[in-house]
Amino acid sequence: MILLKLLLLVVIIWLVYSLLKKYSRSVDRDEQAPDVPASPEDMVRCARCGVHLPRSEAILSGDETFCCEAHRSEHQS
Repeated sequence: MILLKLLLLVVIIWLVYSLLKKYSRSVDRDEQAPDVPASPEDMVRCARCGVHLPRSEAILSGDETFCCEAHRSEHQS
């Protein structure tokens, strides 16, 4: 009977150790792979209102950039 209790205790200790080790590995893996920030993008200024926005979101018209289609059409008229 004592041998059975001892065996059960060893199994429980081994199980707790295994779970803690697995958790520790997952935490280490999360810390080693930080989020990679997006590459910086050039900012441009709207020729109409002066707001700054990323070049990929700007509307180009000739050499000038605009934040929206309404500002581009207002500037051209």
